[in-house]
Amino acid sequence: MRLDKKVAFITGAASGIGKRIAEVFAQAGATVAVADLNADGAEATAARLRALGHRAVGIGVDITQEAEVDAAVARAVAELGGLDILVSNAGIQTVAPLVEFRFEDWKKVLAVHLDGAFLTARAAMRQMVASGHGGSILFMGSVHSKEASVLKAPYVTAKHGLEGLAKVIAKEGASHLIRANVICPGFVRTPLVDKQIPEQARALGISEDEVVRKVMLKDTVDGEFTTVDDVARVALMFAAFPTQALTGQSLVVSHGWFMQ
Repeated sequence: MRLDKKVAFITGAASGIGKRIAEVFAQAGATVAVADLNADGAEATAARLRALGHRAVGIGVDITQEAEVDAAVARAVAELGGLDILVSNAGIQTVAPLVEFRFEDWKKVLAVHLDGAFLTARAAMRQMVASGHGGSILFMGSVHSKEASVLKAPYVTAKHGLEGLAKVIAKEGASHLIRANVICPGFVRTPLVDKQIPEQARALGISEDEVVRKVMLKDTVDGEFTTVDDVARVALMFAAFPTQALTGQSLVVSHGWFMQ
């Protein structure tokens, strides 16, 4: 599970899951472009990696903006010497009943998860095709790529869509040695999930503790959150896999919440 001489572009990498993937990839030998809407946070994460002896650059980018994505990927290629791995990880969450969901919030969630995945994947694929070396594209799905939960209409819709996008890329990219796969975590205790707990408590009329026990973790086999380390290990496996035998697939990492 080594990534020596590989260059990875990771979105949403200033914190949470993306940050941990950046760290694990760097430890496995990869050069890392830490991309995030929070440019200062991206550079801070990259600086910590450099302080540990790794090669990394921080890049601020709004993944919903076509020109910004193309420029960010081009910068990573120019400064780091190529692009072998994309981890499309950036995400947001808004929780509300469907009948109360504001259209502007619906569009924003879809833009970050689906438009951002499309724009970053397209830019990465163009580089991978031009290099002739192929590469690995990873989308951060969710258990909600497989099933639904209340209050999350756009999020569930977007996460289902990522599976379809990955399958198209797996087919279109095959002749260029480009693989595409989806990681589907359960609830990971990140700032994104912490924000949901009081929101769901208000919407459902229950306590925050009940949200954790009776909503988020009730269907796991052990009542435990998935960790950023769990997800990063799976990302490394997908990124380092040496052949096209593993493409167009999704892997659920959820303590048994969803079993295929």
